[in-house]
Amino acid sequence: MRGGGAMVTAERATVRLVCAECGAGYPLDQPRYRCDCGGLLDVRQPLDALRGQISRELFDGRLGSRDRRDQSGVWRFRELLGDYTPEEIVTKPEGRGNLYEDERLTAWAGVGRLWLKHEGENPTGSFKDRGMTVGMTQARRLGARTVACASSGNTSAALAAYAATAGLTALAFVPEGKVALAKIAQTVAYGARVIQVRGDFDAAMRLVQEVARAPEYGVYLLNSINPFRLEGQKTILFDALQGLGWCVPDAIALPGGNLGNTAAFGKALAELRDLGLIDRLPRLVVVQAAGAAPFARAFAGGFAAGSFAAVRAETLATAIRIGDPVSYPRARRAIALTGGIVTTVGDEAIMRAKAAIDAAGIGCEPASAATLAGVRALVAAGALPADAAVLGILTGHLLKDGEAVVVYHGATPPPPGANPPLTIDPTLDAVKALLDAR
Repeated sequence: MRGGGAMVTAERATVRLVCAECGAGYPLDQPRYRCDCGGLLDVRQPLDALRGQISRELFDGRLGSRDRRDQSGVWRFRELLGDYTPEEIVTKPEGRGNLYEDERLTAWAGVGRLWLKHEGENPTGSFKDRGMTVGMTQARRLGARTVACASSGNTSAALAAYAATAGLTALAFVPEGKVALAKIAQTVAYGARVIQVRGDFDAAMRLVQEVARAPEYGVYLLNSINPFRLEGQKTILFDALQGLGWCVPDAIALPGGNLGNTAAFGKALAELRDLGLIDRLPRLVVVQAAGAAPFARAFAGGFAAGSFAAVRAETLATAIRIGDPVSYPRARRAIALTGGIVTTVGDEAIMRAKAAIDAAGIGCEPASAATLAGVRALVAAGALPADAAVLGILTGHLLKDGEAVVVYHGATPPPPGANPPLTIDPTLDAVKALLDAR
């Protein structure tokens, strides 16, 4: 990688890394994930300078463009990501998932209107592609040769695919036996070296950070502790709100695991407001699995000192099975900014919501369904009004965790919404009997 002694280019001089805790600033031409004080870093965009350049019309005008950057739901908003050249950008392109509105799911959730932005329709099947395109682009700018992450599955798949695109070596540290097979298959297929760690995701995360801190390995870390990952993930809201004609819903609901999206969404909303692209802030609604809910516990404690503590995470929603989320401080800031809510739902509620989403022909992995389950629970409890307009985020594709589908629909007795396969003899009479019975 390029050393820390080089000067920041003139074009990048107004974009800086800034500590969210103490305000210290750092240049962009060296790999850095934390401040010297230990605080997490933000990429600070020069909003004052951009106000005269940024408009809804600028972004809307790119929707019909053949430019590969405009076809990406990330790089369409490139003025808010930095000044990368077209040659530096590593894109597939990504960020073109659909925005769904289905009356059955709106009624199931109990709200006035419900839109679901499906990030599982990204190239590798999850929202991680948005963060990875910016993170990998920054890795290329720094001259990195090896990139790495800890992962519960989706990050490793995105890392492997984008590293292959960029021609870089990828290392994926995953908790042994705790990642859905489809996600491991993607990571292996794209050529990353998979390193299984005896322990949970948090153990893998601690280890990969140690590796990235050791200069002799020359490894660039691409977990969401990397602030450039969050720059890509904030475009989920840019893209979704553009799809809504820049109309702001009452609430935006999303699953909470490592809390990178929560942090990124708070940053996105602040930037859109400060640039005048939206006129108010929606409430962020973060939904955690009950067995992996350190953020929800801290929220219930008013985010007071000592209210946050890591937990041993257990949930079938593997993408959010994280007990010690690294983006906690930035996520807490996002909840404070928007007057947000953090809640929990059990695995049974997650799978019921997933069955409803799947039956609507949309489909998602279990962690995504926490979004819908959480909205339904909050409306039932009176914490969200029944006439609310809600944007929900689906984070991963149905096929990311096919095992969960098979187990749910094959359970005895059948759970709500189950659609088990039926076995018959190879005769027309057997088909007739089956159809008559149904």
